[in-house]
Amino acid sequence: MTHKVAILGASGYTGAELVRLIALHPSIEIAALAAERKAGQTMAEVFPFLRHLDLPTLCTIDEIDFSQIDLCFCALPHKTSQEVIRALPKDLKIVDLSADFRLSDPAAYKTWYGNDHAAVEMQKEAVYGLTEFYRDDIAGARLVAGTGCNAATGQFALRPLISAGVIDLDEIILDMKCAVSGAGRSLKENILHAELSEGYNAYAIGSTHRHLGEFDQEFSALAGRPVTVQFTPHLIPANRGILATTYVKGDAEKIHQTFAEAYKDEPFIVVLPFGTAPSTHDVRGSNFCHIGVAADRQAGRATVFAALDNLCKGSSGQALQNANLMLGEAETTGLMAPALFP
Repeated sequence: MTHKVAILGASGYTGAELVRLIALHPSIEIAALAAERKAGQTMAEVFPFLRHLDLPTLCTIDEIDFSQIDLCFCALPHKTSQEVIRALPKDLKIVDLSADFRLSDPAAYKTWYGNDHAAVEMQKEAVYGLTEFYRDDIAGARLVAGTGCNAATGQFALRPLISAGVIDLDEIILDMKCAVSGAGRSLKENILHAELSEGYNAYAIGSTHRHLGEFDQEFSALAGRPVTVQFTPHLIPANRGILATTYVKGDAEKIHQTFAEAYKDEPFIVVLPFGTAPSTHDVRGSNFCHIGVAADRQAGRATVFAALDNLCKGSSGQALQNANLMLGEAETTGLMAPALFP
């Protein structure tokens, strides 16, 4: 059976990544590609690396006949996405890649994003899209909210430990290095080559990063009490990748054993040998996440590492993984390609 999908926001990085991944999917056909400002152009004009593919011409959202679409990927900016999704057919399956439906509490959404939600009635319907932990709910969902790429990385590094009670919940420090594509395709001075290359810097410091809302929501629900992590992201001069270095209080070997047990049947999560740290090079362009654990010289403390590709496993690959479940396909379909190296 062939499933027809639409991609809204196809001219952005995550939209292009969806096209790249779906191009090799045996049972999904891209039936519509929307990009409001580039409507009328071909994907070959917008993304020459896709010129060998036979793809629909970019159009506006209003031009799409959604009665012919089985599932819609929404790769639009935050705040825009909720307005568009609210107007889509009520029986249409949707995977949203924006932040608009990640937080289930309208008050929490307003706290982190600064405005009232425009589709509050849909917030409770949305299933959080961290596939490895919500796959049963995702399989039966109509609306799935893809996680933030930073939020996904941090959760892969911490969720099993919180669930198993093997770390001190009041002693979690999360240091994250993030590639520039996570900032999107819009022009910004701080991500110009001359201003980003040959250095890196912390951003959204203190308590201002919006993915903290996801950490608070998910970690507190797991623990059954409030959990707040100390989190600092850093912008690095790389196109793809996130590396999380997490400092925790707990027995390092027990932590490693906890990961090995929690992820033993997960096709996309690779737990490295004890004492080994992952590299973003090893997951670049893939839907894999590598986890490493090392003991600290201080007894009872450990360092946990997680590496993934922010555009793939952190966003578009995760979206396709969720779509596979929603469409009744094998979860790994179209996603088992190895990383790009070098």
